[in-house]
Amino acid sequence: MSMEQIIATVRGFDGALVFVPEPGDGSPEIAWGDAFFSYAPDGRMSQGVQPYGTIVTKDYPDDTASDLDPPGRWRVNVHVGRPVFLDLTGEDPRRLRHPRDHAAVDSVMPHPVYGALGWICVVNPGDRTTDTVVRLLRDAHDAARRRYERRHEPGSA
Repeated sequence: MSMEQIIATVRGFDGALVFVPEPGDGSPEIAWGDAFFSYAPDGRMSQGVQPYGTIVTKDYPDDTASDLDPPGRWRVNVHVGRPVFLDLTGEDPRRLRHPRDHAAVDSVMPHPVYGALGWICVVNPGDRTTDTVVRLLRDAHDAARRRYERRHEPGSA
């Protein structure tokens, strides 16, 4: 599945907000071309709420392990939480111990920087991981929707 297909899939989720920074929109240049997935039924990014998923298209200064600078390389990142993380990787995100080749393609693994916070990643999802990536993005979207609804219940402040 291509990056564009994943973005289109997430855009199809009810209440999804997909932000793809580009020149002139006020976003930092380093983020241009990446994608950020949030639950925002009003179509506006909420301050203080992190996206539940991203696609990055290049190495960042503190995140080079996936070797994303060569053409055609990109990575999907999804916050899955501890139980799903453990199920996918066999490890508690707070106790990561196995070294990994974070540049490997089509493989679900802990995020090289945010794995300890319950994030997984896949470089260039392919036949082995596409269904899993879409399912994880859907589940993360649904979890973000539930958090949004709790924050917006009458009487919550």
